[in-house]
Amino acid sequence: MQEAISFLVKKEPIFKNLQQQYSTFFIPSRPSGFVTLCKLILEQQVSIDSAKACFLKIENLLGEVTPETIIACADEDLKSCGVSRQKILYLKTLSNAVSAELDLESFPSKTADEVRNELIQIKGIGHWTIDVYLIFALQSPDIIPLGDIAVVNTIKELFDVHTKEEMIALSENWKPHRTMATFMLWHHYLEKRNRKPFV
Repeated sequence: MQEAISFLVKKEPIFKNLQQQYSTFFIPSRPSGFVTLCKLILEQQVSIDSAKACFLKIENLLGEVTPETIIACADEDLKSCGVSRQKILYLKTLSNAVSAELDLESFPSKTADEVRNELIQIKGIGHWTIDVYLIFALQSPDIIPLGDIAVVNTIKELFDVHTKEEMIALSENWKPHRTMATFMLWHHYLEKRNRKPFV
């Protein structure tokens, strides 16, 4: 972690400013596996608090959240937990994939690109979900989630860069430590808004 921060601070004055301002950064993590992917699906385009409340209702309903219990659960019961029709489809598609051929336990030994290529095949799992899973659950060191509104808005604010193409070009300078750059950007975003960490 310190090596990545030192690299970024030397490469980019704005990261040096962030280090001087905060000294330490919140480094989120989550367990790898099915449950985390389910939670990320629920978190798509809603607040973290709303998604957490929804997952707790599902957990109370099912007892244990597994591919088998999701598949066996009636859509109406999931809907009563606050899950939209679209996300019910996504959860069941993921559950069926894991029950069939998707080996989540193999992911820690695979490259980020290999994981992305497998997950992107599943309806309802896009690049934001994959990026956050790679960062939080697999600790991939070089991920910049440019589908994340907090990251995008903070880059706009700090670097005066506004298009995705410009952001990609900018982030090339942060390789191979773009995940730590993401943590620093997230930390600033939350601190500036006086918000708690979102994991």
